[in-house]
Amino acid sequence: MNPFALLDAQSAAIVVGGTLLATVLRCGVSDVAASVRAVAGLGRRRFRSEQARADLSSQVREICADGLLRAHPRPIGDREFDDATGALIEQRSLKGLLDRHEAHKAGRLAVAEVAARTLAQAAELAPVFGLAGTLTALSQLPANGLDHGALNGAISMAVITTLYGLLLANFVFAPLSRMVERREEAEERERQDVIDWLAWQVSPVCREPSSAHPAQRFAA
Repeated sequence: MNPFALLDAQSAAIVVGGTLLATVLRCGVSDVAASVRAVAGLGRRRFRSEQARADLSSQVREICADGLLRAHPRPIGDREFDDATGALIEQRSLKGLLDRHEAHKAGRLAVAEVAARTLAQAAELAPVFGLAGTLTALSQLPANGLDHGALNGAISMAVITTLYGLLLANFVFAPLSRMVERREEAEERERQDVIDWLAWQVSPVCREPSSAHPAQRFAA
């Protein structure tokens, strides 16, 4: 089998171009842009709770030693935790920390949901444009049936466009959709672990007791 026989620029343009254009028209430019950013983010280093705890440890020691009144924000380079610990110090309350975390969590989950939904939509549209390419190719069949070159070319394009649609849906867009979802689920678990640990560590110097938050499990 010659794999190069499966390469056809016209078929790829119909399937890939049609799928992308239809996805933009159906989902909108902003959702597609969010999907592109989410897919690009799959290549960055994963969030690790152990590293976040190590980065936050000096801030926690300062809070526990001097109290929230004397503490100063120590950015660690993570926008969410920098914002959450800043709110903790500013409001001198666990509520500030937890509220900021929940706000960032909601934003992250919303973006991941949009990206996954848009990629899933593209996965549904790809086979449709594979079929559209097939119909386009069949419409080019010679009416007299005598031109074997044109006949073979049309049949080849019909098969290849169907194949492209199936491959694009099941080996590109659908897997990317699930990868975005799994990445966000894993990151949320790691971030929640850090927030629970942080809340338990600083609860003695906050207005609320540690029992006000599920972080009390760390005390066991």
